[in-house]
Amino acid sequence: HTHTFKMVLSTASKALLWLLPALCLQVQAFSPKPFQPLLKTKVLPSPLQPGFIQKKPLYAASIAADDSDSSSQGTELGTGTATIPNEIFNLVKGIVGAGVLSLPAGIAAFGNAPGAVIPAVSLIAIIGLLSAYGFSLIGRVCSYVGASSYREAWQKSVGEKTSWIPAASCTFKTSIAILAYSMILADTFKSLFSSVGVAVSRSNTLYGVTGLVILPLCLLKNLSSLAPFSLLGIIGMVFTAGSMAVRYFGGAYSGAGKFLPDVATALQPSFGAVGAAGVLNPNSLILICMLSTAYMAHFNAPKFYNELKNNTIGRFNTVVSTSFGISIAIFGVIASLGFLTFGETCSGLILNNYSSKDVLMSLSRVAVAISIVFSYPLAFVGVRDGLLDLMNVEAKDRTNSKLNKLTVGILSVVTFFALKVKDLSFVLSFGGATLGNALIYVYPALMFRGAVRKMGDKASNALKREVNVAMASAGLGVTMGVIGTKMALKSLFA
Repeated sequence: HTHTFKMVLSTASKALLWLLPALCLQVQAFSPKPFQPLLKTKVLPSPLQPGFIQKKPLYAASIAADDSDSSSQGTELGTGTATIPNEIFNLVKGIVGAGVLSLPAGIAAFGNAPGAVIPAVSLIAIIGLLSAYGFSLIGRVCSYVGASSYREAWQKSVGEKTSWIPAASCTFKTSIAILAYSMILADTFKSLFSSVGVAVSRSNTLYGVTGLVILPLCLLKNLSSLAPFSLLGIIGMVFTAGSMAVRYFGGAYSGAGKFLPDVATALQPSFGAVGAAGVLNPNSLILICMLSTAYMAHFNAPKFYNELKNNTIGRFNTVVSTSFGISIAIFGVIASLGFLTFGETCSGLILNNYSSKDVLMSLSRVAVAISIVFSYPLAFVGVRDGLLDLMNVEAKDRTNSKLNKLTVGILSVVTFFALKVKDLSFVLSFGGATLGNALIYVYPALMFRGAVRKMGDKASNALKREVNVAMASAGLGVTMGVIGTKMALKSLFA
Protein backbone atom coordinates (compact mmCIF):
# COMPACT_ATOMS: atom_id res chain seq x y z
CA HIS A 1 0.00 0.00 0.00
CA THR A 2 2.85 2.38 0.84
CA HIS A 3 4.52 1.73 -2.52
CA THR A 4 1.25 2.33 -4.37
CA PHE A 5 0.62 5.55 -2.47
CA LYS A 6 4.14 6.78 -3.27
CA MET A 7 3.50 6.11 -6.96
CA VAL A 8 0.24 8.08 -6.84
CA LEU A 9 1.87 10.93 -4.93
CA SER A 10 4.81 10.98 -7.35
CA THR A 11 2.44 11.18 -10.32
CA ALA A 12 0.43 13.98 -8.68
CA SER A 13 3.62 15.91 -7.87
CA LYS A 14 4.80 15.69 -11.47
CA ALA A 15 1.37 16.81 -12.66
CA LEU A 16 1.67 19.91 -10.47
CA LEU A 17 4.87 20.86 -12.22
CA TRP A 18 2.90 20.95 -15.47
CA LEU A 19 -0.09 22.74 -13.95
CA LEU A 20 1.17 26.29 -14.15
CA PRO A 21 2.38 26.22 -17.79
CA ALA A 22 -0.85 24.54 -18.84
CA LEU A 23 -2.96 27.19 -17.16
CA CYS A 24 -0.82 29.94 -18.63
CA LEU A 25 -1.32 28.52 -22.12
CA GLN A 26 -5.06 28.32 -21.54
CA VAL A 27 -5.28 31.93 -20.45
CA GLN A 28 -3.15 33.11 -23.37
CA ALA A 29 -5.18 31.09 -25.84
CA PHE A 30 -8.63 32.14 -24.72
CA SER A 31 -8.21 35.56 -23.16
CA PRO A 32 -7.31 38.74 -25.02
CA LYS A 33 -5.61 40.00 -21.86
CA PRO A 34 -3.85 37.10 -20.14
CA PHE A 35 -3.07 37.57 -16.45
CA GLN A 36 -5.15 40.75 -16.39
CA PRO A 37 -5.91 41.28 -12.68
CA LEU A 38 -9.52 41.48 -11.62
CA LEU A 39 -9.32 45.08 -10.46
CA LYS A 40 -12.22 46.77 -12.20
CA THR A 41 -15.48 45.02 -11.54
CA LYS A 42 -18.22 45.17 -14.13
CA VAL A 43 -21.50 44.41 -12.44
CA LEU A 44 -24.92 43.39 -13.53
CA PRO A 45 -27.52 46.16 -13.69
CA SER A 46 -29.40 46.47 -10.43
CA PRO A 47 -33.05 47.46 -10.00
CA LEU A 48 -31.78 50.11 -7.57
CA GLN A 49 -29.64 51.86 -10.20
CA PRO A 50 -31.04 55.00 -11.91
CA GLY A 51 -32.36 54.37 -15.37
CA PHE A 52 -32.58 50.61 -14.93
CA ILE A 53 -35.16 49.08 -17.26
CA GLN A 54 -36.24 45.57 -16.41
CA LYS A 55 -37.90 43.89 -19.35
CA LYS A 56 -38.37 40.68 -17.44
CA PRO A 57 -38.80 39.97 -13.71
CA LEU A 58 -35.34 39.62 -12.21
CA TYR A 59 -36.11 36.41 -10.40
CA ALA A 60 -37.65 34.84 -13.50
CA ALA A 61 -34.59 35.71 -15.56
CA SER A 62 -32.32 34.38 -12.86
CA ILE A 63 -34.18 31.10 -12.57
CA ALA A 64 -34.04 30.68 -16.33
CA ALA A 65 -30.32 31.31 -16.25
CA ASP A 66 -29.98 28.77 -13.43
CA ASP A 67 -31.68 26.07 -15.46
CA SER A 68 -30.16 26.65 -18.89
CA ASP A 69 -27.17 28.08 -20.69
CA SER A 70 -28.23 31.14 -22.64
CA SER A 71 -25.33 30.74 -25.02
CA SER A 72 -27.21 27.89 -26.63
CA GLN A 73 -29.96 30.37 -27.49
CA GLY A 74 -27.58 32.88 -29.05
CA THR A 75 -27.85 35.47 -26.25
CA GLU A 76 -25.43 36.41 -23.51
CA LEU A 77 -26.06 37.46 -19.92
CA GLY A 78 -24.26 40.16 -17.98
CA THR A 79 -21.63 42.65 -19.05
CA GLY A 80 -18.53 40.79 -17.88
CA THR A 81 -15.63 40.11 -20.25
CA ALA A 82 -13.55 37.46 -18.45
CA THR A 83 -13.31 34.04 -20.11
CA ILE A 84 -13.67 30.79 -18.20
CA PRO A 85 -9.91 29.93 -18.40
CA ASN A 86 -9.03 33.44 -17.21
CA GLU A 87 -11.38 33.15 -14.23
CA ILE A 88 -10.13 29.67 -13.35
CA PHE A 89 -6.54 30.90 -13.29
CA ASN A 90 -7.40 33.91 -11.12
CA LEU A 91 -9.55 31.91 -8.71
CA VAL A 92 -6.89 29.22 -8.23
CA LYS A 93 -4.40 32.02 -7.68
CA GLY A 94 -6.73 33.48 -5.02
CA ILE A 95 -7.30 30.17 -3.22
CA VAL A 96 -3.82 28.65 -3.22
CA GLY A 97 -1.84 30.85 -0.85
CA ALA A 98 0.71 30.50 1.92
CA GLY A 99 -1.92 28.93 4.19
CA VAL A 100 -1.38 25.60 2.44
CA LEU A 101 2.07 25.41 4.07
CA SER A 102 0.43 24.86 7.47
CA LEU A 103 -1.65 21.83 6.41
CA PRO A 104 1.02 19.20 7.25
CA ALA A 105 0.80 20.41 10.87
CA GLY A 106 -2.95 19.91 10.67
CA ILE A 107 -2.40 16.22 9.85
CA ALA A 108 0.16 15.94 12.65
CA ALA A 109 -2.48 17.26 15.07
CA PHE A 110 -4.31 13.91 14.98
CA GLY A 111 -1.85 11.35 13.58
CA ASN A 112 1.83 10.43 13.55
CA ALA A 113 1.95 7.44 11.19
CA PRO A 114 1.99 7.63 7.37
CA GLY A 115 -1.49 6.13 7.24
CA ALA A 116 -2.93 9.39 8.62
CA VAL A 117 -2.45 10.88 5.16
CA ILE A 118 -5.34 8.84 3.74
CA PRO A 119 -8.17 10.36 5.86
CA ALA A 120 -6.41 13.73 5.70
CA VAL A 121 -6.55 13.82 1.91
CA SER A 122 -10.20 12.75 2.14
CA LEU A 123 -10.93 15.66 4.48
CA ILE A 124 -9.10 18.04 2.14
CA ALA A 125 -11.36 16.87 -0.70
CA ILE A 126 -14.59 16.97 1.32
CA ILE A 127 -14.00 20.44 2.77
CA GLY A 128 -12.94 21.61 -0.69
CA LEU A 129 -16.23 20.40 -2.18
CA LEU A 130 -18.26 22.02 0.62
CA SER A 131 -16.32 25.26 0.14
CA ALA A 132 -16.99 25.14 -3.59
CA TYR A 133 -20.71 24.71 -2.89
CA GLY A 134 -20.71 27.78 -0.64
CA PHE A 135 -18.84 29.78 -3.30
CA SER A 136 -21.40 28.70 -5.89
CA LEU A 137 -24.30 29.65 -3.61
CA ILE A 138 -22.99 33.21 -3.32
CA GLY A 139 -22.77 33.58 -7.09
CA ARG A 140 -26.28 32.23 -7.50
CA VAL A 141 -27.61 34.63 -4.88
CA CYS A 142 -26.00 37.51 -6.80
CA SER A 143 -27.78 36.24 -9.91
CA TYR A 144 -31.13 36.01 -8.16
CA VAL A 145 -31.07 39.43 -6.50
CA GLY A 146 -28.81 41.44 -8.85
CA ALA A 147 -26.01 42.03 -6.33
CA SER A 148 -22.42 43.01 -7.08
CA SER A 149 -20.77 42.52 -3.67
CA TYR A 150 -20.96 40.20 -0.67
CA ARG A 151 -22.54 42.90 1.47
CA GLU A 152 -25.08 43.85 -1.21
CA ALA A 153 -26.04 40.19 -1.65
CA TRP A 154 -26.76 40.05 2.08
CA GLN A 155 -28.71 43.32 2.00
CA LYS A 156 -31.00 42.15 -0.79
CA SER A 157 -31.53 38.62 0.51
CA VAL A 158 -31.41 38.82 4.31
CA GLY A 159 -31.76 42.49 5.23
CA GLU A 160 -29.98 45.83 5.26
CA LYS A 161 -29.90 46.27 9.03
CA THR A 162 -27.66 43.26 9.56
CA SER A 163 -25.44 43.77 6.49
CA TRP A 164 -22.62 44.98 8.75
CA ILE A 165 -22.21 41.40 10.05
CA PRO A 166 -20.71 39.86 6.87
CA ALA A 167 -18.82 43.09 6.20
CA ALA A 168 -17.19 42.96 9.64
CA SER A 169 -16.50 39.25 9.25
CA CYS A 170 -14.73 39.81 5.92
CA THR A 171 -12.65 42.63 7.42
CA PHE A 172 -11.51 40.71 10.47
CA LYS A 173 -10.94 37.49 8.50
CA THR A 174 -8.60 39.48 6.24
CA SER A 175 -6.92 40.82 9.40
CA ILE A 176 -6.11 37.24 10.36
CA ALA A 177 -4.67 36.73 6.87
CA ILE A 178 -2.23 39.63 7.18
CA LEU A 179 -1.31 38.45 10.69
CA ALA A 180 -0.43 35.07 9.17
CA TYR A 181 1.56 36.88 6.45
CA SER A 182 3.60 38.73 9.08
CA MET A 183 4.32 35.51 10.95
CA ILE A 184 5.41 33.72 7.77
CA LEU A 185 7.64 36.62 6.72
CA ALA A 186 9.32 36.68 10.14
CA ASP A 187 10.10 32.95 10.04
CA THR A 188 11.01 32.89 6.35
CA PHE A 189 13.43 35.83 6.37
CA LYS A 190 15.01 34.58 9.60
CA SER A 191 15.75 31.28 7.84
CA LEU A 192 17.02 33.07 4.73
CA PHE A 193 19.40 35.19 6.81
CA SER A 194 20.59 32.04 8.55
CA SER A 195 21.26 30.35 5.20
CA VAL A 196 23.82 33.05 4.37
CA GLY A 197 25.42 32.96 7.81
CA VAL A 198 23.66 35.98 9.34
CA ALA A 199 22.09 35.34 12.76
CA VAL A 200 19.08 37.61 13.34
CA SER A 201 16.37 37.10 15.96
CA ARG A 202 12.78 36.55 14.86
CA SER A 203 11.64 39.81 16.47
CA ASN A 204 14.34 41.91 14.81
CA THR A 205 13.61 40.24 11.49
CA LEU A 206 9.93 41.12 11.81
CA TYR A 207 10.69 44.73 12.79
CA GLY A 208 13.04 45.12 9.84
CA VAL A 209 10.76 43.56 7.21
CA THR A 210 7.72 45.47 8.47
CA GLY A 211 9.45 48.83 8.72
CA LEU A 212 11.61 48.69 5.60
CA VAL A 213 9.39 46.74 3.20
CA ILE A 214 5.78 46.24 4.27
CA LEU A 215 5.05 49.72 5.65
CA PRO A 216 6.27 51.62 2.53
CA LEU A 217 4.22 49.31 0.30
CA CYS A 218 1.09 49.71 2.44
CA LEU A 219 1.48 53.50 2.35
CA LEU A 220 1.18 53.48 -1.45
CA LYS A 221 -2.06 55.07 -2.63
CA ASN A 222 -2.15 53.24 -5.97
CA LEU A 223 -1.53 49.48 -5.82
CA SER A 224 -2.28 48.67 -9.45
CA SER A 225 1.44 48.26 -10.17
CA LEU A 226 1.60 45.42 -7.62
CA ALA A 227 -1.21 43.37 -9.15
CA PRO A 228 0.95 41.50 -11.73
CA PHE A 229 3.18 40.25 -8.89
CA SER A 230 0.25 38.32 -7.44
CA LEU A 231 1.00 35.75 -10.16
CA LEU A 232 4.11 34.87 -8.12
CA GLY A 233 1.84 33.29 -5.51
CA ILE A 234 0.79 30.31 -7.62
CA ILE A 235 4.28 30.04 -9.14
CA GLY A 236 5.80 29.94 -5.64
CA MET A 237 3.37 27.26 -4.42
CA VAL A 238 3.91 25.01 -7.45
CA PHE A 239 7.68 25.41 -7.16
CA THR A 240 7.52 24.66 -3.42
CA ALA A 241 5.41 21.55 -4.05
CA GLY A 242 7.95 20.35 -6.60
CA SER A 243 10.85 21.01 -4.22
CA MET A 244 9.11 19.12 -1.40
CA ALA A 245 8.55 16.20 -3.77
CA VAL A 246 12.24 16.14 -4.73
CA ARG A 247 13.30 16.11 -1.09
CA TYR A 248 10.76 13.46 -0.05
CA PHE A 249 11.42 10.98 -2.85
CA GLY A 250 15.15 11.67 -2.68
CA GLY A 251 15.25 10.82 1.05
CA ALA A 252 17.24 13.94 1.92
CA TYR A 253 15.55 14.13 5.35
CA SER A 254 15.18 10.44 6.23
CA GLY A 255 17.64 8.01 7.79
CA ALA A 256 21.10 9.24 6.85
CA GLY A 257 19.78 12.11 4.74
CA LYS A 258 22.42 14.73 4.02
CA PHE A 259 20.41 17.64 5.42
CA LEU A 260 19.16 15.89 8.57
CA PRO A 261 22.06 16.93 10.85
CA ASP A 262 21.33 20.60 10.15
CA VAL A 263 17.73 20.34 11.39
CA ALA A 264 16.88 21.08 15.03
CA THR A 265 16.05 17.94 17.00
CA ALA A 266 12.49 19.10 17.66
CA LEU A 267 11.90 19.47 13.91
CA GLN A 268 13.53 16.23 12.72
CA PRO A 269 11.27 13.50 11.27
CA SER A 270 9.41 11.46 13.86
CA PHE A 271 6.70 8.84 13.30
CA GLY A 272 4.51 6.76 15.60
CA ALA A 273 1.66 4.28 15.40
CA VAL A 274 -1.40 6.56 15.12
CA GLY A 275 -2.50 6.37 11.50
CA ALA A 276 -5.88 6.56 9.79
CA ALA A 277 -7.77 5.87 13.04
CA GLY A 278 -6.47 9.16 14.43
CA VAL A 279 -9.04 11.02 12.36
CA LEU A 280 -11.65 9.93 14.92
CA ASN A 281 -9.85 12.12 17.47
CA PRO A 282 -11.46 15.56 17.89
CA ASN A 283 -8.06 17.07 17.05
CA SER A 284 -8.83 16.30 13.41
CA LEU A 285 -11.08 19.37 13.53
CA ILE A 286 -7.92 21.47 13.71
CA LEU A 287 -7.11 20.38 10.15
CA ILE A 288 -10.71 20.96 9.09
CA CYS A 289 -10.72 24.51 10.44
CA MET A 290 -7.33 25.22 8.88
CA LEU A 291 -8.87 24.18 5.58
CA SER A 292 -11.67 26.69 6.11
CA THR A 293 -8.98 29.36 6.10
CA ALA A 294 -7.02 27.81 3.23
CA TYR A 295 -10.04 27.64 0.89
CA MET A 296 -11.22 31.12 1.80
CA ALA A 297 -11.96 33.24 -1.29
CA HIS A 298 -15.69 33.61 -0.83
CA PHE A 299 -15.88 37.38 -0.35
CA ASN A 300 -14.72 37.64 -3.98
CA ALA A 301 -17.43 35.31 -5.32
CA PRO A 302 -19.68 38.22 -6.46
CA LYS A 303 -16.78 39.72 -8.43
CA PHE A 304 -16.01 36.45 -10.17
CA TYR A 305 -19.68 35.94 -11.03
CA ASN A 306 -20.20 39.45 -12.39
CA GLU A 307 -16.96 39.59 -14.36
CA LEU A 308 -17.60 36.29 -16.15
CA LYS A 309 -18.56 36.69 -19.80
CA ASN A 310 -22.07 35.33 -20.43
CA ASN A 311 -22.43 34.64 -16.73
CA THR A 312 -24.98 31.86 -16.63
CA ILE A 313 -25.03 29.73 -13.50
CA GLY A 314 -23.78 26.77 -15.53
CA ARG A 315 -20.71 28.64 -16.76
CA PHE A 316 -20.04 30.04 -13.30
CA ASN A 317 -20.23 26.57 -11.77
CA THR A 318 -17.73 25.35 -14.36
CA VAL A 319 -15.31 28.00 -13.09
CA VAL A 320 -15.97 27.07 -9.46
CA SER A 321 -15.74 23.28 -9.83
CA THR A 322 -12.56 23.38 -11.93
CA SER A 323 -10.81 25.94 -9.71
CA PHE A 324 -11.58 24.16 -6.46
CA GLY A 325 -10.68 20.80 -8.05
CA ILE A 326 -7.22 22.09 -8.95
CA SER A 327 -6.84 23.64 -5.49
CA ILE A 328 -7.83 20.36 -3.80
CA ALA A 329 -5.10 18.57 -5.76
CA ILE A 330 -2.44 21.13 -4.80
CA PHE A 331 -3.48 21.11 -1.13
CA GLY A 332 -3.49 17.31 -1.02
CA VAL A 333 -0.02 16.98 -2.55
CA ILE A 334 1.67 19.63 -0.36
CA ALA A 335 0.01 18.42 2.85
CA SER A 336 0.95 14.80 2.11
CA LEU A 337 4.55 15.55 1.12
CA GLY A 338 5.18 17.64 4.23
CA PHE A 339 3.66 15.13 6.65
CA LEU A 340 5.26 12.07 5.04
CA THR A 341 8.65 13.78 5.29
CA PHE A 342 8.50 14.96 8.92
CA GLY A 343 5.55 13.23 10.61
CA GLU A 344 4.44 14.47 14.01
CA THR A 345 7.11 17.21 14.18
CA CYS A 346 5.61 19.23 11.30
CA SER A 347 5.90 22.93 12.09
CA GLY A 348 2.98 25.30 11.67
CA LEU A 349 4.98 26.57 8.68
CA ILE A 350 6.37 23.43 7.06
CA LEU A 351 9.30 25.33 5.52
CA ASN A 352 10.69 25.73 9.05
CA ASN A 353 11.38 21.98 9.12
CA TYR A 354 13.81 22.14 6.22
CA SER A 355 17.51 22.89 6.68
CA SER A 356 18.66 26.46 6.15
CA LYS A 357 21.55 24.94 4.16
CA ASP A 358 19.16 23.30 1.70
CA VAL A 359 19.50 25.52 -1.37
CA LEU A 360 16.41 24.13 -3.10
CA MET A 361 14.17 24.82 -0.10
CA SER A 362 15.83 28.21 0.40
CA LEU A 363 14.72 29.08 -3.13
CA SER A 364 11.22 27.99 -2.10
CA ARG A 365 11.43 30.34 0.87
CA VAL A 366 12.47 33.18 -1.45
CA ALA A 367 9.54 32.44 -3.79
CA VAL A 368 7.06 32.37 -0.90
CA ALA A 369 8.51 35.52 0.68
CA ILE A 370 8.34 37.51 -2.57
CA SER A 371 4.76 36.45 -3.23
CA ILE A 372 3.69 37.42 0.31
CA VAL A 373 5.51 40.76 0.22
CA PHE A 374 3.60 41.83 -2.88
CA SER A 375 0.31 40.26 -1.78
CA TYR A 376 0.45 41.86 1.69
CA PRO A 377 -0.52 45.42 0.64
CA LEU A 378 -3.40 44.14 -1.51
CA ALA A 379 -4.87 42.32 1.51
CA PHE A 380 -3.97 45.16 3.86
CA VAL A 381 -6.04 47.67 1.88
CA GLY A 382 -9.05 45.39 2.37
CA VAL A 383 -8.57 45.58 6.13
CA ARG A 384 -8.01 49.34 6.20
CA ASP A 385 -10.93 50.18 3.90
CA GLY A 386 -13.14 47.67 5.70
CA LEU A 387 -12.50 49.38 9.05
CA LEU A 388 -13.24 52.78 7.51
CA ASP A 389 -16.49 51.44 6.08
CA LEU A 390 -17.52 50.00 9.44
CA MET A 391 -16.75 53.38 11.05
CA ASN A 392 -18.88 55.08 8.34
CA VAL A 393 -15.99 57.30 7.19
CA GLU A 394 -16.98 58.75 3.83
CA ALA A 395 -14.57 58.76 0.88
CA LYS A 396 -14.16 62.55 0.96
CA ASP A 397 -13.00 62.35 4.58
CA ARG A 398 -10.34 59.70 3.90
CA THR A 399 -7.41 62.08 3.69
CA ASN A 400 -3.84 60.92 3.13
CA SER A 401 -2.97 61.90 6.68
CA LYS A 402 -5.80 59.84 8.12
CA LEU A 403 -4.97 56.86 5.89
CA ASN A 404 -1.29 57.01 6.85
CA LYS A 405 -2.04 57.14 10.58
CA LEU A 406 -4.47 54.23 10.32
CA THR A 407 -1.93 52.25 8.28
CA VAL A 408 0.76 52.67 10.93
CA GLY A 409 -1.74 51.83 13.68
CA ILE A 410 -2.97 48.62 12.03
CA LEU A 411 0.55 47.43 11.22
CA SER A 412 1.62 48.12 14.80
CA VAL A 413 -1.19 45.95 16.18
CA VAL A 414 -0.55 43.17 13.65
CA THR A 415 3.19 43.21 14.38
CA PHE A 416 2.53 43.04 18.13
CA PHE A 417 0.42 39.89 17.76
CA ALA A 418 2.87 38.37 15.25
CA LEU A 419 5.59 38.70 17.90
CA LYS A 420 3.48 37.17 20.67
CA VAL A 421 1.84 34.34 18.70
CA LYS A 422 4.34 32.06 16.95
CA ASP A 423 2.14 29.08 16.07
CA LEU A 424 0.84 29.68 12.54
CA SER A 425 -1.34 26.57 12.65
CA PHE A 426 -3.24 28.02 15.64
CA VAL A 427 -3.89 31.33 13.87
CA LEU A 428 -5.21 29.60 10.76
CA SER A 429 -7.29 27.00 12.63
CA PHE A 430 -8.78 29.57 15.02
CA GLY A 431 -9.58 31.95 12.16
CA GLY A 432 -11.11 29.12 10.17
CA ALA A 433 -13.17 27.84 13.09
CA THR A 434 -14.71 31.24 13.73
CA LEU A 435 -14.94 33.62 10.79
CA GLY A 436 -13.93 31.13 8.09
CA ASN A 437 -16.79 28.73 8.81
CA ALA A 438 -19.23 31.64 8.95
CA LEU A 439 -18.20 33.05 5.56
CA ILE A 440 -18.02 29.66 3.82
CA TYR A 441 -20.97 27.74 5.27
CA VAL A 442 -23.32 29.91 7.34
CA TYR A 443 -23.68 33.23 5.51
CA PRO A 444 -24.09 31.76 1.99
CA ALA A 445 -26.83 29.43 3.26
CA LEU A 446 -28.69 32.27 4.99
CA MET A 447 -28.48 34.44 1.86
CA PHE A 448 -29.66 31.58 -0.34
CA ARG A 449 -32.64 30.91 1.96
CA GLY A 450 -33.52 34.60 1.97
CA ALA A 451 -33.28 34.89 -1.82
CA VAL A 452 -35.49 31.83 -2.36
CA ARG A 453 -38.05 33.13 0.13
CA LYS A 454 -38.25 36.44 -1.71
CA MET A 455 -38.98 34.61 -4.96
CA GLY A 456 -42.28 33.49 -3.48
CA ASP A 457 -44.27 31.33 -5.89
CA LYS A 458 -41.64 31.83 -8.62
CA ALA A 459 -39.22 29.59 -6.73
CA SER A 460 -39.14 26.03 -8.04
CA ASN A 461 -39.65 23.04 -5.76
CA ALA A 462 -36.03 22.07 -6.40
CA LEU A 463 -34.81 25.41 -5.05
CA LYS A 464 -37.05 25.11 -2.01
CA ARG A 465 -35.69 21.64 -1.28
CA GLU A 466 -32.15 22.85 -1.75
CA VAL A 467 -32.67 25.38 1.03
CA ASN A 468 -32.70 22.45 3.45
CA VAL A 469 -29.38 21.22 2.03
CA ALA A 470 -27.86 24.69 2.37
CA MET A 471 -29.07 25.07 5.94
CA ALA A 472 -27.69 21.62 6.80
CA SER A 473 -24.33 22.85 5.50
CA ALA A 474 -24.70 25.91 7.74
CA GLY A 475 -25.46 23.70 10.74
CA LEU A 476 -22.38 21.62 9.99
CA GLY A 477 -20.33 24.82 9.80
CA VAL A 478 -21.56 25.98 13.21
CA THR A 479 -20.81 22.59 14.79
CA MET A 480 -17.32 22.42 13.29
CA GLY A 481 -16.73 26.01 14.36
CA VAL A 482 -17.64 25.48 18.01
CA ILE A 483 -15.63 22.28 18.43
CA GLY A 484 -12.78 23.54 16.23
CA THR A 485 -12.42 26.72 18.27
CA LYS A 486 -12.21 24.69 21.47
CA MET A 487 -9.56 22.36 20.00
CA ALA A 488 -7.52 25.25 18.57
CA LEU A 489 -7.42 26.99 21.95
CA LYS A 490 -6.58 23.71 23.65
CA SER A 491 -3.62 23.18 21.29
CA LEU A 492 -2.34 26.71 22.01
CA PHE A 493 -2.25 26.21 25.77
CA ALA A 494 -1.25 22.53 25.72
